[in-house]
Amino acid sequence: MSLKFKCLFLVVFALNFSFSQENDAVLLTVDDEPIMASEFIRVYNKNLDLVQDESQKDIDGYLKLFTEYQLKLKEAKRLNLDEDVSYQREFSRYKKQLIKNYISDNEATDALVREAYNRSNIDLNASHILVRLEATAKDTINAYNEVLALRNRALKEGYEKVKAEMHNGKTIFLEDLGSFSAFKMVYDFETAAYNTKVGEISMPFRTQFGYHVVKINDRKPSKGTLTAEHIMVNFNPKDSLLDPEARINTIYKKLNQGESFESLAKQFSEDKSSAQNGGKLSPFKSGQLSSAEFEAAAFGLKNDGDVTKPFKSAYGWHIVKRLQLEEVAPFEELKASFESKVKRDSRSKLINEAMIAKLKNQYEITYNDKSKAYFVSLLNKDFYNRSWAVPKDFKGEETLFTINDTVFTYGDFAQHLETVQRIYNARNIDFAIIIDKEFDSFFEKSILKYREDNLEVENKEYANILKEYRDGLLLFDLMEKEVWNKASKDSIGLETFYNNNKSNYQWKDRVDVLIASSADQSQMKKIRKLMKKGKSEEVISEKLNTEDKQNVIFTKGTYSTDDSILPSGFKPKTGVSDVYENHEAFHVINVLNILPAGQKTLEEAKGNVISDYQTEIEENWINDLYERFKIDVNQATLNAIKAEIGN
Repeated sequence: MSLKFKCLFLVVFALNFSFSQENDAVLLTVDDEPIMASEFIRVYNKNLDLVQDESQKDIDGYLKLFTEYQLKLKEAKRLNLDEDVSYQREFSRYKKQLIKNYISDNEATDALVREAYNRSNIDLNASHILVRLEATAKDTINAYNEVLALRNRALKEGYEKVKAEMHNGKTIFLEDLGSFSAFKMVYDFETAAYNTKVGEISMPFRTQFGYHVVKINDRKPSKGTLTAEHIMVNFNPKDSLLDPEARINTIYKKLNQGESFESLAKQFSEDKSSAQNGGKLSPFKSGQLSSAEFEAAAFGLKNDGDVTKPFKSAYGWHIVKRLQLEEVAPFEELKASFESKVKRDSRSKLINEAMIAKLKNQYEITYNDKSKAYFVSLLNKDFYNRSWAVPKDFKGEETLFTINDTVFTYGDFAQHLETVQRIYNARNIDFAIIIDKEFDSFFEKSILKYREDNLEVENKEYANILKEYRDGLLLFDLMEKEVWNKASKDSIGLETFYNNNKSNYQWKDRVDVLIASSADQSQMKKIRKLMKKGKSEEVISEKLNTEDKQNVIFTKGTYSTDDSILPSGFKPKTGVSDVYENHEAFHVINVLNILPAGQKTLEEAKGNVISDYQTEIEENWINDLYERFKIDVNQATLNAIKAEIGN
């Protein structure tokens, strides 16, 4: 190894070590504001797979994108867009949502998600007995004994007999709950239900409603995941000839004649996202779709290959064919959605408790042992009618507790008590119980708020995600102001741009056609002959279709000559065509008019013109930003980045 090569190797190694250990080398400055190499590397690695232009995967190519991104941020701040009220409100909303993922206990969350998934695959049918009780009630023995006595009666005399005698709908409830699975009941009730065997009645347990026992009537697997295909006709079809209900019944008749479901879906289904695949839908579970009618019909099919009769949903008319029913979807596919549900459910309280326990160990916390007794002495009967206030000699600056170096005072806790006293209006609860409960509540809120306030320092991943959203939201507002709105609202500039670029906006060859389709090739000569005689679609349909058999179906519209609805070998010529085969059926096409390729008007091409005009505006604007702000690239740092990434 040459001395020169050895020296180069040592320099590169030292720079790599610097990035990995210190992450503080300056890559570029924008008007003397430094941008660090570590930030560039992080963003480059994160977005590498999203960049479609191969040239931008090159460090120099991506540096151009990165620099323009920084220029836009600089411009947004120059225009004070980060001080806009709507921007700050939207960013605050996102921050509150994001932070929920970082202030909960992951281990506790994972356990609850797995439990919920397992339960969601089992449907319970249950009844219960409830003796109502206030959530804050201290004396609960009578309610417990009452529900226990009702349980014993139900075991001896039968649930229905006790229900008929004892249910009053006020203090005592005996109710049939029907079927449910995870997330349909409060968590404590759900847990008791899933821990009880079929035919048994649980021991009493408490929820916020009172004391219950639950009787499990049945337990069975959930409906599973269904793969199906469908044919759909919209309520407002593009084809002016169509009556939607008549159209779906016509298609159903052709199915009963033995024609292929997939072929008919390709020809006539107006759900374009599935039609090209023969009507096949992505697999779905009960409750996943937004149409109860569709799910009921689909899951009501007993066997693979079964087909529904035509039915109506909020979206149109459907025919559904069952392809496959899978019992259980894999956990990993549903994990994210279940985690979201767990965090919105009463289970979140358990996650909260686990997180607080961790934070107590993570932070240095001190308590004032005299504080609770002091506040008990301050409360009086005014607290029960929402008129309590701290006395004049109140020790507001006294320390209540500390979390690391942050002090929470008596005054902070007093404000909390003044806020919550409405909860205790006319309830006459012992002051010591109130102070114990509200001290715990205030401490939990305080430690979680402390975690939130310090999270950007404590958690690098959270800080990066928050920065990306903060910058992304800022750039959206900037682009809307400087590019998008200008392109759409500048009518004179838009017209000038269109006139200068007319050659880019051309119609392809199009045809205005009436298409007659049939799966029966023997019918096509009759159909073609009648069409050549000028017979209308109504006359031909009436002549060839019967109540039991659908021999012809018509479609009318204007299509580009390369549209998939037209046969691949179709040659546009005015008049009635020969018979073509396409999509496993036969077609005769009456070309009513040929619309040759030609110039689009501005109105016809407006969407594309606006998009192209935006691109031109943005390019000119970015050039102006390069002129406005001074850019300096640290070439030594850039070379080291290239060596580190291997580019």
